[in-house]
Amino acid sequence: MTKVTEIAPDIFWVGAIDWHRRVFDRFFSLPHGTTYNAYLVRGKEKIALVDTVARGFEDTLLEKIGQIVAPEDIDYIVMNHAEPDHAGAIPRVMAAAPKARLVASRRGVEMAGDFFDVPPERCQAVTDGQTLDLGGKTLQFLDTPWLHWPETMSTYCLQDGALFSCDFMGAHLASHKLFAEDVGGLAIPEAKRYYAAIMMPFASRARRALDKIQGLNLRLLAPSHGPIHKNPSLIMEAQRKWASGPLEPKVVVVFATMYGATDTLKKALVDGLLAAGAETVEYDLSVADISHIMADLVDARALVVGSPTFIGGAHPLVSSAVETVCTLRPPGKVAAVFGSSGWSGGAVSRVKARLESVGYQVLEPLEIRGSPHTEDLEAARALARQVAERILAE
Repeated sequence: MTKVTEIAPDIFWVGAIDWHRRVFDRFFSLPHGTTYNAYLVRGKEKIALVDTVARGFEDTLLEKIGQIVAPEDIDYIVMNHAEPDHAGAIPRVMAAAPKARLVASRRGVEMAGDFFDVPPERCQAVTDGQTLDLGGKTLQFLDTPWLHWPETMSTYCLQDGALFSCDFMGAHLASHKLFAEDVGGLAIPEAKRYYAAIMMPFASRARRALDKIQGLNLRLLAPSHGPIHKNPSLIMEAQRKWASGPLEPKVVVVFATMYGATDTLKKALVDGLLAAGAETVEYDLSVADISHIMADLVDARALVVGSPTFIGGAHPLVSSAVETVCTLRPPGKVAAVFGSSGWSGGAVSRVKARLESVGYQVLEPLEIRGSPHTEDLEAARALARQVAERILAE
């Protein structure tokens, strides 16, 4: 897509659409591809490029810039975030714009040198609230660290109420339709999945950033991935709920099974949860997408994990999923663990200990040997009732 779109007077989207990328960070699935959003802000006296694109898309970026201004006329390249999917084109752009200075946070300036060999004399460090006058366009820089790297900042154009929030409030979603209001029902669900995988460990930082921008006269929210929001309140309200709650009376059940015993226990447990009135979402880890699991855990009150014993521990698929949960730190802290074994246990105790190490309140677990009997299925339903009582009482 070589079309340039003016998203506000003299503010242009000059980013790139990556239709074919299917995984991010070797972890996050991209069924809809993604975008690398970059924005050219043309003032009466100066020109600023806010963020760039990933490596491999430099020609697309420079071609689009060239439809508006000569690249050599760019005065400032604002690096909100040093991650290569946004800043990877900085070396090419700085070569094409020899007078341009790179504007970033103090930590960002250091990282620009480390990552992209930008010399210090071509950098300009800015602090929270500092402004840059382009002539009729004023950029204000807002510290938003740990969303999701330490150097991250956001850039706000005062005259247009446009916030360039970089990764914060973004989504992986490729579309020729640039605005969230035009892409149908995908914008918020994909933003939730993005939040779960990228921002959930930094929920307290997300709350601070939302508080900081709440007082702005915000009319346009332009992240560096996914659609631009002409009605910023919708995505901000969603982000506030994900970062602050309240949680839903929902249980996420994840499990693996080898010969069917754990699956049979799972069915009895899920039946018990549903009978008790608890919303339940289940994932078979042999086919599940971990990013969808994490999205459901954004607002779930409880997690239930089922695993057969595998060489004295949890099944590898379960171990991987539990480790991801412990790394991304969902807000719900009620958990239950169940499983089966052939001759010696180990899965249930390992999973319980790992979840407790990050603050989960794990109910008394259920582990059986061999095939489930009637009393085992009743024990699974009893465990389900305990989980439901905990989450429905909150």
